[in-house]
Amino acid sequence: MTELSMPFEAAVKEETSTYHSKVWAGLQLHLRGDHLELKFPTEAEGLSSAVYGGGMVSLKRAVNLFVSRDYECSDPVRDMENKLHEWGYPLEGCAGLMTAVPLIHAAVAEEDTGSAGIFCCVTAAAGNAARAGVERNVLAVYRPGTINMMLGIDGWLTPAAMVNAMMTAVEAKAAALADLGITDPENGLVATGTTTDAMVLGVSQSRRYRAEHVYAGTATDLGGAIGRLVYSAVTASLHSVQARKYNS
Repeated sequence: MTELSMPFEAAVKEETSTYHSKVWAGLQLHLRGDHLELKFPTEAEGLSSAVYGGGMVSLKRAVNLFVSRDYECSDPVRDMENKLHEWGYPLEGCAGLMTAVPLIHAAVAEEDTGSAGIFCCVTAAAGNAARAGVERNVLAVYRPGTINMMLGIDGWLTPAAMVNAMMTAVEAKAAALADLGITDPENGLVATGTTTDAMVLGVSQSRRYRAEHVYAGTATDLGGAIGRLVYSAVTASLHSVQARKYNS
């Protein structure tokens, strides 16, 4: 069963708080003032589109840094490195995302399928919603991601299944935006994401479930759970942002 929470919704600026995963022993999500740190209990096999430390890498942690909407983003890699030094984190084994979404709107969803434990954290807003597959204005430089996803899977996945897991997560994100009626302001069409979304996946490759996942599409128990978690977390984070705007 999917468990959904907003662990930091009551937090104040500069507050430190910790969420302990219920499905991956030792996995911790820390809110530390200006960033979220997802700390893996052991080195994880990673795949990500992170602006810093992206690609296929070994991961010890993933961070999601809050930046202002007017962030001067000519060199985000340098800026992230400077922040990692400031926080005292090693550069090696870290994937870094950036977001203009206040971190109190982070939504966490988890599920144990019996063949894997899956953790999902999303920070989402739709101010620069966009539809893929149509002509639109493009950006020449990096902008901080608006829908950032951090996925952790305690399980045994092939490299192909890891790619498949990310595909399923993106499909679920697009489904959530469609069901919420979020559109691309340039053309009025249903949005599939925002212009600068980012994602990181960390996999334990633990054999404790004794099940090797070679697929992670929507017809599999793994992919089905990933889809449910991402859909729920994207929806919850967007609702949290909208509620804060409405009440402010």
